[in-house]
Amino acid sequence: MLLGYARVSTQDQNLSLQLDDLKKAGCDRIFQEKASSAKERPQLLKLLETIREGDTVIVWKLDRLGRSLKELINLINDFQEKGIGFRSLNDAIDTTTAQGRLVFNIFASLAEFERDLIRERTKAGLSAARARGRLGGKPKGLSKEAQSKVEAARTLYEKKEKTVEEIGKLLGLSRATVYRYLQSIIE
Repeated sequence: MLLGYARVSTQDQNLSLQLDDLKKAGCDRIFQEKASSAKERPQLLKLLETIREGDTVIVWKLDRLGRSLKELINLINDFQEKGIGFRSLNDAIDTTTAQGRLVFNIFASLAEFERDLIRERTKAGLSAARARGRLGGKPKGLSKEAQSKVEAARTLYEKKEKTVEEIGKLLGLSRATVYRYLQSIIE
């Protein structure tokens, strides 16, 4: 069975072009949704529950199926393990043929190579920074702006003219933050 999957990112976009091409490709059933790839995709989940060995999943373009190359590779590898074919109409990938599997595996190898290069560059950059005495991460302590707010909060509190809540509103701080700033005075 040929199963199609069509997706657009927003409600304003139109699925017509994808649906027309999937129908021309002979899809028996088409799962369609209007959802960002960053959000949950219920129709994709339905498709994944529906497919069986011997079926072929067809998409209009690779980016319609996966959020990232890594997710796409994982999905297509799962398809291959379960005996399910995959075709992308506009990317000339068809894992039901030897050439299509070769093209897909080249993409997967390039993605893995890219991830390894990024990892190596990151490690080298961190090592070089440490060798120069630089440590990563957020600087410890309060910023100059926060330090001035601490002093202002302490001064206002010591005058005993305003409540902690009023001090917080005046300085744009939550009540809990004012209490944290005043902790040494209160104890």
